[in-house]
Parts: sequence; structure tokens; C-alpha cells
Amino acid sequence: MNKKFIIKPDIKNQKLTKNISGIDHTGAHYKQKVVMEKPLTIFLNNQEIVTCMTVGDRPDWLALGFLINQGMITKSDKIISVDVDWEIETAVVRTDKVTNYEEKIKKKIRTSGCGVGTIFSDVMDNFDQIKLNKGAIIKISWLPKLLKSINMQPSLYLEAGAIHGCVLCIEDKPIIYVEDVGRHNALDKIAGWLWNNDYDVSNMILYTTGRLTSEMIIKTVQMGVPILISRSGFTAAGVELAIKSNLTLIGRAKGKRFIALSGIDRILFDD
Repeated sequence: MNKKFIIKPDIKNQKLTKNISGIDHTGAHYKQKVVMEKPLTIFLNNQEIVTCMTVGDRPDWLALGFLINQGMITKSDKIISVDVDWEIETAVVRTDKVTNYEEKIKKKIRTSGCGVGTIFSDVMDNFDQIKLNKGAIIKISWLPKLLKSINMQPSLYLEAGAIHGCVLCIEDKPIIYVEDVGRHNALDKIAGWLWNNDYDVSNMILYTTGRLTSEMIIKTVQMGVPILISRSGFTAAGVELAIKSNLTLIGRAKGKRFIALSGIDRILFDD
């Protein structure tokens, strides 16, 4: 097990899973651990923005990261507080200035994300302006070690399944590993964590267990990460956006095997 994770799945948190009795294929009694799924309504100051379904851990990172990835919060903003109240299932992000996104909220797009993904159509307004680091690289010799470290790390996925993970990596070393019922939520949690931690992501790699959809590409580019890897496959819209933004997009990654459909100049065949 890799001991260098800064953040890793909290498998001891009993609030994230529950045991349910059933039977197995032989008819024998069986207890299955299943992940929790609960609503969390995110507010920006006094305005309700969105309700998402989440496993329930790191709600402050999730709320903050969602607003960052939607362009509702930028580095010019000062965060006063992030208050979470599970009794009323809300997370309120407060800034130092008045905000009003009434028109933006009217332009919601329901995405293909697990756990009900949502983006706002105007996030594409700044998409073309983002320049990812062309000098970033990924060596194919890094892949086996990187994937092994992620797959062997104790996680809710190994405990119960039905959950996605996103992992921020430096070369062949995974450092931030978070999970949620939706891969987009997990990615938002990483964005929320990054807000309060001084990390340059321009040379980093992002790994996800889920599909490489348009939403995942948009959020990865918004964060400034130049390389995105998944053990799963692609959607056409996701590939088109990756090509447009020059994001290195690698799917079907298993051991030394992979398929890259965008940003192949960053891939170094050193093995």
C-alpha cells in the first residue's frame, strides 16, 4: 500500500456505508455493505445553486470545488466561510462580496454524471481561453506503478463498490484520492481541496475511475490539469473537447495498456 497519500479514502467512517441483509446466489443469508447517498444543497451566500447527491464526506470541499469549477468563484474572491449543516442538508459558501447568479442558474444542463451531474452552459464561455501546459509529460513507464498504487489503496470501492474515485498524481505517485457516488463530485472535492493548498497542477496527472465524458473534460481543463487518465472509455463529446483544449486524454488504462485520443505529444514512450 502506498503510504504517501496526503488524502485517501476514509474507510473507517461508518457514516459513509451501511450493512443490508440479503441472500447470495446459493440462497444463503448475506450481509452487503453499501455506500450512502444523500442530498446536499449548495448555496453561494444567500443564493441556492444546486442540489447534488453525495456519499457525504468532505462536503466543504465538494461545495467549494463545485462553485470553482462552475466559474462562480475565482482566485480574486475571498472565502469567508464554508458552513455545512447536515440536519437541513445544506452547505453555504460565503464570500466577501455580493453575488447574483440568477441568470446563470437558468442555464443548467443535466449531465450524464452518476449521482446527477449538473453544469451551467456558460462555463464554456472561458473554456477556449484556458491554456494547458504543453511541456507536461507522462511516461508510459509510470503507468503500471501508478495504477497499482491506486488499485491497492483501501477504498470504499473495494469495501462496497457503487462509487467512483478521482486521484491527483505527481508522476507515478498518487497524492490525493477522494471518492463519491459521482465522479464529477470526486473531481469537485479535489478542486475544493486545492483552493486551500498551494499546489501547481500544471504538471500533474488526474486519474478517474469513471467515463471520460464532456463534464469530466471541462472540469479537468478548468482546474488546469493537462493529463487525464481513466480505466474506462470515452464519449465523442468528451474527446472533441479534449482535442479542442489540448488535454491529454488516456482511456482503457490497465497495466501498460492504454488508448490515447488527444494530447499525444505529452506521452513519452520510455519503456
